[in-house]
Amino acid sequence: MAENTDKNHAVEVTAHDLPLHCPQPDAPLWARHPRVFLDVLKEGQATCPYCSAHYVFTGERPAGHH
Repeated sequence: MAENTDKNHAVEVTAHDLPLHCPQPDAPLWARHPRVFLDVLKEGQATCPYCSAHYVFTGERPAGHH
């Protein structure tokens, strides 16, 4: 997953990125906030309540998730 340096564009995530949380481990120090887990599978997208980063799930859903 790429770092979201442009908050106007969605970050694409896959099953490999689950469980999804923001900020990501590679986020720069200035972009850190309390870690929040986001349910990107529920609607296929999620927005971080702290920094407004928008994540969109792409690809195949993991087995057992509907």
